[in-house]
Amino acid sequence: MTGGVMDRLSAEAGAAPVVAAAEAEADEEADPPAAGLPTPQISERRDPYPNRMQMPQGNPLLLSYTLQELLARDTVQVELIPEKKGLFLKHVEYEVSSQRFQSSVYRRYNDFVVFHEMLLHRFPYRMVPALPPKRVLGADREFIESRRRALRRFINLVARHPPFSEDVALRLFLSFSGPDVQNKLKESTQCVGDEFMNCKLAPRAKDFLPADIQTQFAVSRELIRNIYNSFYKLRDRAERIASRAIDNAADLLVFGKELSALGSDTTPLPSWAALNSSTWGSLKQALKGLSVEFALLADKAAQQGKQEENDVVEKLNLFLDLLQSYKDLCERHEKGVLHKHQRALHKYSLMKRQMMSAAVQSREPDSVEQLESRIVEQENAIQTMELRSYFSLYCLHQEMQLVHVYLPLTSHILGAFVNSQIQGHKEMSKVWNDLKPKLNCLFAGPNSSLTLSRSPQDGVSPH
Repeated sequence: MTGGVMDRLSAEAGAAPVVAAAEAEADEEADPPAAGLPTPQISERRDPYPNRMQMPQGNPLLLSYTLQELLARDTVQVELIPEKKGLFLKHVEYEVSSQRFQSSVYRRYNDFVVFHEMLLHRFPYRMVPALPPKRVLGADREFIESRRRALRRFINLVARHPPFSEDVALRLFLSFSGPDVQNKLKESTQCVGDEFMNCKLAPRAKDFLPADIQTQFAVSRELIRNIYNSFYKLRDRAERIASRAIDNAADLLVFGKELSALGSDTTPLPSWAALNSSTWGSLKQALKGLSVEFALLADKAAQQGKQEENDVVEKLNLFLDLLQSYKDLCERHEKGVLHKHQRALHKYSLMKRQMMSAAVQSREPDSVEQLESRIVEQENAIQTMELRSYFSLYCLHQEMQLVHVYLPLTSHILGAFVNSQIQGHKEMSKVWNDLKPKLNCLFAGPNSSLTLSRSPQDGVSPH
């Protein structure tokens, strides 16, 4: 047996929390391939998985992508298709179109769920974005549209993520047009382990990590938490700004309709107002025509609100989804493998005590040998967990870099917001200026001297 393994692993477990596994790997320590990983020194280790992905040249810990390179990997559209009504429920389907694969396929929400599960199984130590919630009953249009946008953000973050983008599951999800994509996805990962088992550098991940990796992890997690909180508030205000523009459009449209209704009024004039009949007739004719300009103003305001929803709010939501996926990954890191590693160490300690007790009580050699074999298996399992711990920290370090690659998206968001305001106000201003001369006829007539040239200080202002 490997004497001293317990002391060495206990010390390392105290110095560095062991990485969390994905929720889909709850029984990882019982996994035969992982538990059977050889235990000699790394330099002497035989690779039990000859089909691992090859190790990249240079320092593989460092990412060299730019935001533009990530965005150029793919653009995926998710659009609603006409509802198919079942006997009791309406089934919502989506048309998912990928520029990269030049494909267009139909997917249900449950297809996204299975795909999400496959990603968590294959990449438990990466940022897998969360899916929007499933709503069984009472799914109104607003909820369906919100979920469509969330699914589009999800699939674009996945399609642009370096490891995910090269995985067979993504290609299947975006391009397979057969009748049962869910079974096809499950078959594709049936005999394939997770990233740890397929990455050539996994056993050497510790060699690439900085000495202060635990400090860096703690600082990075705090930084992401602060950035997330700030962007959450920005998204909230951007939503309110876009909503106000859309509400403004609705108010302008109603305002114009009321002017039109006033101009279309057919109630006859009373006899005492007959002297002013020509004035009221001219005024009604002018008011009726103004509804067109106010409808145009409403259209411009609505366009501005929709543009801010698509170019500002959606990009903020995309970045928030990314930040949330990093926060979720940190939770898996702390609550998954760390807990399993501690249980394995406790189990190992019990076995050692049983071994010592059996030796003292001079039990039969066969039972002692079986206990020795179990202890060796447990040592191998603990070493595998230790390797997973370092590989998880390795992935966390890379994922944090990926978050920073996305940070320049902030300038895109601010640029879109500024351009929307400039363009929206410019177009609205033009319509208002075109409207202004048309109001002169409202004050024209033999008994009126009011004009638009009067200033607000005169007491009666047309503005």
